[in-house]
Amino acid sequence: MSFVRPLLPGLLALLPLLPLPRAAAVPRLDLARYPSPAAGERRWVIQLPGVLPPTRDPSLSPSPSDWRVELIVGREVEVDCNRHHFGGRLRPESLPGWGFTVYRVSDVGPMVSTRMACPPGEPKRRAFVPMGGKPFVVPYNASLPIVVYAPRDLEVRWRLWKAEKQQRPAQPL
Repeated sequence: MSFVRPLLPGLLALLPLLPLPRAAAVPRLDLARYPSPAAGERRWVIQLPGVLPPTRDPSLSPSPSDWRVELIVGREVEVDCNRHHFGGRLRPESLPGWGFTVYRVSDVGPMVSTRMACPPGEPKRRAFVPMGGKPFVVPYNASLPIVVYAPRDLEVRWRLWKAEKQQRPAQPL
């Protein structure tokens, strides 16, 4: 190894002249089998990462089969101190001939809010207001994108839910 040490500076000087291996391009998402959005709609695509950094919490499951993805549909609007939401439906649809599931937002209603008196002089602020109702969760599958069709004025966000490793017994009564 001692004979390599004197050659090392000369080899390092040649590095900029050597052809570097080309980095593999990130594959583009193939959406050919998914229909284009209808007039007045927008198609939102979520490509889940195949590998996530390990969690620091040892009680959480590292297995993607125990994870879920929550789909959150809403819009950015100006709000006051009240709680706001609007109605709508998010439902799964199977693509004929492919068997893939896509999700479609429909029956979007007007925004509603509580009617509390806000403190005097409190300014309005911009906030993301989600559709009301129970959370809409889908299984975690990094092999297929999650495709959501929503009216053009809506936005789709998502968040990851991880389950605990521990299973607890229920009480038979």
